[in-house]
Amino acid sequence: MSMVFKALSDPTRRRVLQLLRKGPMSAGDLSDQFDVSKPTMSAHFAVLKDADLVHAEKVGKSVIYHLKLSVLEEALLGFVDSFGGSGSTAPGKERAS
Repeated sequence: MSMVFKALSDPTRRRVLQLLRKGPMSAGDLSDQFDVSKPTMSAHFAVLKDADLVHAEKVGKSVIYHLKLSVLEEALLGFVDSFGGSGSTAPGKERAS
């Protein structure tokens, strides 16, 4: 889970994930959305792959990235569960029956 949160800690990587929610994109198309160097984007892609948040597929000379939403959902649910689960209520609040 710590790899996922490391990946999510950077606004560029969060924006990449937002872009991939619309569908798979090539590394070049993703990189064009940011004002950073190609090596910097490659490093961001590596962090996202290491966290298993994206899948990279080689198509010809291009690399196509796909969002692995299930991994993100599992990490976020695991994080919520570590604080008492999704069914817990705020202190001083009663849950309606």
